[in-house]
Amino acid sequence: MAGLIPKSFIHDLLERADIVEIVDSRVPLKKAGRNHQACCPFHNEKTPSFTVSQDKQFYHCFGCGEHGNAIDFLMEFDGLNFPDAVEELAGIMGVEVPREQPENPQLAQKKQQQMQDDSELMSKTARFFQHQLKHHENSNRVIDYLKGRGLSGETVKRFQIGYAPDAWDGLLSTFGSSAPQRQQLLELKLINRNEKGRHYDFFRDRVMFPIHDRRGRVVGFGGRIIDGDGPKYLNSPETRLFHKGSELYGYWHMQQAVRKPEQVCIVEGYMDVVALSEAGIHYAVASLGTATTSEQLQRLFRTSGRIVCCYDGDRAGRDAAWRALENALPLLRDGLDMAFLFLPEGEDPDSVVREHGAEAFERELKKATPFTEYFFEHLQADIDVSSDAGRSQLLNIAKPLIEKVASEYYRDTLMQRLAEKLRRETSQLERQFEKPQRQSRPKESVKMTPLRKAIALLLQYPQLAQSVPVREELRELQVSGIDLLIALHKQCAERQMTTAQVLEGWRDTEYYQPLQKLALWQHQLDEDNVEQEFNDIFIYLIDQYFEQRANALLKKEQEGALTRVERQEYQTLIQYLSKAR
Repeated sequence: MAGLIPKSFIHDLLERADIVEIVDSRVPLKKAGRNHQACCPFHNEKTPSFTVSQDKQFYHCFGCGEHGNAIDFLMEFDGLNFPDAVEELAGIMGVEVPREQPENPQLAQKKQQQMQDDSELMSKTARFFQHQLKHHENSNRVIDYLKGRGLSGETVKRFQIGYAPDAWDGLLSTFGSSAPQRQQLLELKLINRNEKGRHYDFFRDRVMFPIHDRRGRVVGFGGRIIDGDGPKYLNSPETRLFHKGSELYGYWHMQQAVRKPEQVCIVEGYMDVVALSEAGIHYAVASLGTATTSEQLQRLFRTSGRIVCCYDGDRAGRDAAWRALENALPLLRDGLDMAFLFLPEGEDPDSVVREHGAEAFERELKKATPFTEYFFEHLQADIDVSSDAGRSQLLNIAKPLIEKVASEYYRDTLMQRLAEKLRRETSQLERQFEKPQRQSRPKESVKMTPLRKAIALLLQYPQLAQSVPVREELRELQVSGIDLLIALHKQCAERQMTTAQVLEGWRDTEYYQPLQKLALWQHQLDEDNVEQEFNDIFIYLIDQYFEQRANALLKKEQEGALTRVERQEYQTLIQYLSKAR
């Protein structure tokens, strides 16, 4: 969508939203005094250190340091970018997101219109394929094929499965009557163009599986051959809408059925996902014919604490599993689990559930090989660990991989097992490994000067701005950060605000991260003494300003005569400072 989201709208949105309700809808909270608590969703812990403040509309984990407002939480928990998180929060609140007029409105409008047109065309294409499934002369053949695969009409409808006609220009003739339309079809890879310049449909005589993004929009297609020659599956190439390393087939459907599944099963094909759903297993996704990427795994680990990769037991399936494991190593935190299930040759999830039922398949999932076992099973496949050369080779291969592991528990487990295989003590082996980056409570890295304390208190208690008038003259005080304090003071004095709203106003500035840290400063003050402390700091800053001004006037007097007004000012300052001392 064109244009930036107005800051005023974001401010009002945060004012209307209740972060406790937003977080509680995804992470159940318990009341703890004035705040709410839970075990942190961003790292593994047994004792709750994740705190949500209703007063400040701010969350903070004292264990891993994650913090922010309702928008930040949606970005981190749901894996959204900032605009999508604002859209999500606005949707929860039942309001529409406005947009500011961009600097180049014509270009922005053109891009916006292109996105809308592309999305509409993909949606129309999906409906076209669905229509062909029912009304094409080959529909009986295709429907019989789907029935033979055990799919009901309800499942076919839910996944919007369709049929691409066995014709060169079925889609082309429907949506490509003009040159601009044909160009759009070409750019979205719905048609091809041969060396002679002739256009023709990209998908022909295939069962069609629309690929949806996380918001349910059709962004690509997968086409499965029914019979005859050709590749078994034909997938949409990369386009401006479709990036296969970012999307997962079936993810949107899974979220409609169960938002936080106990486990997610990654399978290889579209039909596997659909067949499992037909059997009542609604937590399967497919990685679109490529190795499961870090981006895909990160999204899945935010969705569930356990991922099972279910692949064919052939070389291609095991290679895909290993690449998925490599991508997962930096993402595996304590409390997350990953396992691998390799089916016998000739079997796939589709055939297992049709022949043996859903319960049999889920029993196999429970018996899936933990990644810590598969890790060494894969590495040892071509290594003879009974020899010194083999053990040396195993150490050389395993070491850099183990060093990538984020989880302390899994890292220690892999180290212990490696030590056993190398016939060495774990303590001896640890000396050869890089020390892991351990999660710890963030340490205060800046000295808390009076000015920083004032900023911190103002961030945490924005209502303090009403207790002290804004002092513009303090800008002349030669203290780093004084302009920032005055700007914050004016911001908080203009209207009632929460900590979350104050910080949001600085998101796109260089001060955002330092201000976030100050907003988390533990001031160790009784609530009744906060206002007095803030006022005392302002008196201190005013004293510093008066002293600086007095020194400047004294220097001017030494260099030349002061004016009568300046001399009176100097005397007044000296009297004030002598009393203050």
